[in-house]
Amino acid sequence: MKFIHLSDLHIGKKVNEFSMLDDQNYIFTKIIHIIEKQKIDGVWIAGDIYDKAIPSREAVQLFDSFLTQISERNIPIFLISGNHDAAERIAFGAKLMHKSKVYVSPLFDGKIMPHLLKDEYGEIAIYMLPFIKPATVRPFWDIPIESYNDAVKTVIEHMEIQPNRRNVLIAHQFVTGAEKSESEDISVGGIDNIDVSILEGFDYVALGHIHKAQHIGRKTVRYCGTPLKYSFSEANHKKSVSIVTLKQKGDVIIEEVELTPKRDMCEIEGFYQELVSLSYYKNINTENYMHIILNDEEDIVDAIGKLRIIYPNIMRLDYNNKRTQTNQKIIHTESMETKTPLQLLQEFYELQNNCAMSKEQIEFSSNLMEEIWEEKE
Repeated sequence: MKFIHLSDLHIGKKVNEFSMLDDQNYIFTKIIHIIEKQKIDGVWIAGDIYDKAIPSREAVQLFDSFLTQISERNIPIFLISGNHDAAERIAFGAKLMHKSKVYVSPLFDGKIMPHLLKDEYGEIAIYMLPFIKPATVRPFWDIPIESYNDAVKTVIEHMEIQPNRRNVLIAHQFVTGAEKSESEDISVGGIDNIDVSILEGFDYVALGHIHKAQHIGRKTVRYCGTPLKYSFSEANHKKSVSIVTLKQKGDVIIEEVELTPKRDMCEIEGFYQELVSLSYYKNINTENYMHIILNDEEDIVDAIGKLRIIYPNIMRLDYNNKRTQTNQKIIHTESMETKTPLQLLQEFYELQNNCAMSKEQIEFSSNLMEEIWEEKE
């Protein structure tokens, strides 16, 4: 059987105050086309359906449309809640959706029963584990559960996995060693880590939580990554979906199908006059979400407003010049008391800008100071 592994849709997300709903709708249409072209037999969605526990009306409508389009293909959908989701909201209507082959992880009650599918090679058991914390698990077992690793390990040990059939786990946890980006909500210090060794009993582990596609330890323990870029730390990522074919026991084929967004997220750097020249911007997609870095030493007046004429989707503007590269500190010393105001200004300017004042700037400042002193007298 052939499955498509998705996760971290983050429907309704805003990046630098830009709504991603239009981009998400576009990429979902692309995913529907992949499902049709690849003749997919089932869909796994490994958590973080929404970006917020209480999603907007528009976000709910978009997910409803996406689920409906998949369900119309008469293939099963398995989805779990992630740390960004409200588990009770995701679980609402689960029994009704079951009739349409949409299987939703219920609120955790200590029991994870598998959904069984069959093909020519026998049974496939799909276990759905929503995002859990130690506090989620403690009420159900009278044993010490101090860490996330303890929690997930305890739950898996009570799943009664049959080793003679193909077993799949859909989970939303941070496996130690995964490479994360700035857009992810991961605890400081790694307190939410779980060890890959506790996932040994599964033929494939469909993970969510990490935004970069990657495998941990073995190729069949896999994060598929987000379908879209959600921060500039992901600018160089190649977004994709994972296509997983389960043949006979121990025979798993994994394929990545790249996703091309409506608007990419990218960074460009250069001098203002260079970036606004036709010879430069005619070679790039100016509709992309941009982080623009200017190398000019002097700030450009209303730079972001002017640049938006050419690059309408600027999300961030920074400078990379002598001033921003320095990390000097102003230290008060006794010698400062003996220096003239003009000397102090020159030192301050150099500390701030990493270069000396020009002759014209010194002359202007000197004349201005003289006028101020004269007015005070």
